[in-house]
Amino acid sequence: MVATSISLLRHYIYYSPNNHHCCYINMPTMPLSTSSSLSFLSSSSLLPPSLSMQCMRSSHRFSFILPTLLFLLLGFQALAVASIRVDVIRKPVSTFPAFREAPAFRNGDECPKPALSPPARIDIAMTLDANYLRGTMAAILSILQHTACPESVVFHFLTTHLEHNIITSIRSTFPYLNYHVYRFDSGRVRGRISRSIRQALDQPLNYARIYLADILPLDVRRVIYLDSDVIVADDIRTLWQVDLENHVVAAPEYCHTNFSKYFTDAFWGDQELSKTFNGRRPCYFNTGVMVMDVKGWREGGYTKTVEDWMMVQKHKRIYHLGSLPPFLLVLAGNIKPVDHRWNQHGLGGDNWEGRCRSLHPGPISLLHWSGKGKPWLRLDSRRPCAVDYLWAPYDLYQSSSPTLEE
Repeated sequence: MVATSISLLRHYIYYSPNNHHCCYINMPTMPLSTSSSLSFLSSSSLLPPSLSMQCMRSSHRFSFILPTLLFLLLGFQALAVASIRVDVIRKPVSTFPAFREAPAFRNGDECPKPALSPPARIDIAMTLDANYLRGTMAAILSILQHTACPESVVFHFLTTHLEHNIITSIRSTFPYLNYHVYRFDSGRVRGRISRSIRQALDQPLNYARIYLADILPLDVRRVIYLDSDVIVADDIRTLWQVDLENHVVAAPEYCHTNFSKYFTDAFWGDQELSKTFNGRRPCYFNTGVMVMDVKGWREGGYTKTVEDWMMVQKHKRIYHLGSLPPFLLVLAGNIKPVDHRWNQHGLGGDNWEGRCRSLHPGPISLLHWSGKGKPWLRLDSRRPCAVDYLWAPYDLYQSSSPTLEE
């Protein structure tokens, strides 16, 4: 007879709500066969004496359980068709992702000294969100790996909640990282956010970039803002050193895009609103990669101007996307253009289906999975796009997927 080792119903507790009696059964792992199953069920010696008596006192209730156990045991016996045991070994399940430690990166000889002096320092701002933390980790690694002066990079993380798990993950994954964490008060934008075409765009943290000048210390005069779904494949110092030429923002600009689609007919039909672009040649730019003159933004009162447009949106639907259109209303046609290589955007597909997209021709310094599809989610679902394999080498996530032991 074929026998298989199964640990079945090791502890079974039956509770009677009427008299608070419990019937406790302890079933050790045992070779199962038809005869052993029957003898097992008929043996009262397997029960602790005190609990066995409780079961006897509740025998009319226990009679309901006995056939059920017999059915389960005989059912498992029918499945025992081979003597090979295959166990699924699961690592302890954590509700928070784990990441392996990144290598330590050191400055090259050409880097200014000291590493964090104002002439040497490179300030980068990003948001911290548990849902995008895996992307943030990959982005940090790519920046450090490709710059000649990694010890001169200082990260400024904005988050709505100072979650211990997130901070611990950053510290353990990048023990040598220079960083600061700031709490962004989501109350500043809750009354100003309008529903957009995708829920992720409506999160308060998505609007934190508007308030960089109010959050960052006064000694941070320039900052590079990056979304969490980017990979930097070039030395970030090149982007840092762009000449702003009295502009408050520098970013790749796309003048071939149909700019009118970013606003509704209600906007273009209102002469008072649409005249905001008079005297400008507005072009689309993506706010996920920007160099910002923090001091100039603060002195120019740009935060208030963006907030004013957000309140117009609350009363009159003038756009459909999240934090992007207010930036365009204030700055489109008045930014410092940067080479397109610094934002190969749209790799996440559109905002509705997230379909795969190919790379644009030309050199690439930064890959950006803007859009609905994120590379870590598509890779995990085993339905990746070709461009997602460019993200995968920077993934520091430690998977806890089951493994098979024969």
